Amino acid sequence: MSSTGQSGSSSLRRKALASAAAVAIVASGAVGAAVLEGHPAFAQAPITVSPQSQSQAPASFADVVDAVKPAVVSVKVMIETASDEGGMGSRMERLPPQLRELFGDRFSDRSEGGPRRQAPRRGQSQGSGFFISADGFVVTNNHVVQKASQVEVTTDDGRTLKAKVIGSDPKSDLALLKVEEAGTYPFVKLAPAQPRVGDWVVAIGNPFGLGGTVTSGIVSARGRDIGAGPYDDFLQIDASINRGNSGGPTFNLRGEVVGVNTAIASPSGGSVGLAFAIPAATVESVVAQLKDHGSVSRGFLGVQIQPMTKDLAEGLGIDRTKGALINSTEPGTPAAKAGLRSGDVLVSVNGQSVADARDLSRRIAGLKPGSKVDVVYLRDGRERTTEVQLGELPEQRSASLGDRGGVERGSLRLGLQLAPAPRGEDGVAVMNVDPDGPAAGRGIREGDIIVEVGGKTVRDPSDVADGIKAARADGRKAVLMRVKSRDGTRFVAIALSPNAG
Repeated sequence: MSSTGQSGSSSLRRKALASAAAVAIVASGAVGAAVLEGHPAFAQAPITVSPQSQSQAPASFADVVDAVKPAVVSVKVMIETASDEGGMGSRMERLPPQLRELFGDRFSDRSEGGPRRQAPRRGQSQGSGFFISADGFVVTNNHVVQKASQVEVTTDDGRTLKAKVIGSDPKSDLALLKVEEAGTYPFVKLAPAQPRVGDWVVAIGNPFGLGGTVTSGIVSARGRDIGAGPYDDFLQIDASINRGNSGGPTFNLRGEVVGVNTAIASPSGGSVGLAFAIPAATVESVVAQLKDHGSVSRGFLGVQIQPMTKDLAEGLGIDRTKGALINSTEPGTPAAKAGLRSGDVLVSVNGQSVADARDLSRRIAGLKPGSKVDVVYLRDGRERTTEVQLGELPEQRSASLGDRGGVERGSLRLGLQLAPAPRGEDGVAVMNVDPDGPAAGRGIREGDIIVEVGGKTVRDPSDVADGIKAARADGRKAVLMRVKSRDGTRFVAIALSPNAG
């Protein structure tokens, strides 16, 4: 993060006033008014917090810890591989014979009488978890148990119990275990509502094998996308979380689980106060499916989407930037059957507004395959509604472009040289890009294919020029292009200068 400094006496005066405002916020209303009274820059009353609405910090977390700690377990995982795959022995076997001879038989996979089986390689990892039912179901992270040949949990009273993996979900990084020994176990429940930013939280887990470790902090942020998966929606907390805390719970002061600790951001590998937890609502949905089916199925629309931006909104001729823009609709998918198509902006699902593309992905994935949803979308500036029956999310697929054809320049002022797309391709090929031109600034690269301009299909560089002229004639500040690249299809809005065309 960076900040821009200002010089001069006016800058110092503004900084002094900002400091005074900060003091007024945390002080009582009377003191805040006295600090800022009469200054024209603060004609309105300062922000104050009434004593009745303030959550008092607890004198101790001991009562919460005493209540929930028996439900938290340490998870020990044994990992066993049957061969030296990827190890030194197999790497040596790929060397030329004359180099292998330099090392003698030390790394050889052979002995007298033919191939020698490698002794099983064993490893161990540790994590955390917690009971969610009296009959012994345990929640933890998928990455804690994903390669397990044997799982054991150690309870707060020191018992070690064998457990089996009931199911796991890599996309949410959650797993469900079941202890094999019958009994009645202390358990905790998931919080029915998300915590607020600033709420106190307590984390309990097994960092570095030190089971039963308690740390505290506050919720630092919600809805974090850290690039861990397609449905990132993490709580960020500043309680100390380290290796071994994975899969452990974070509690509110009522002893309810608000999140499952899953990741940290750290340049050193240790806690720096940036920890991320899977929200309780996600845990509840995923665990229910794991318990019933051993796996998780998610709703599927069948569209490629991207976030809306101000430039894209201008290119589409609409006045809102919320929603998800459809890049393309796959044939035969639920979206195609419902009439959705490229250029539509999805703004609502089942009466709930769609904030952005990530919000839509999470919303659809959280619905059951086969369920029917009402979708509101924008097309040609008008709201429309359709009903979509969701499919089941398949494995992800990727697409690539074929070879490009010969050069045939187009006369545009966007910093592009264009030619008809190679035979069998729809669109216009980008043959060269001026690195200082407006198109390069929007991420268009050599080899991309322009499929549409202004909502109309293009097949020749002249079609692109016509689309730009039409956008200018309509008074648009930007021209909207649908561009296909090796990474997929997306919309790009390029600002129009008065003489562009």
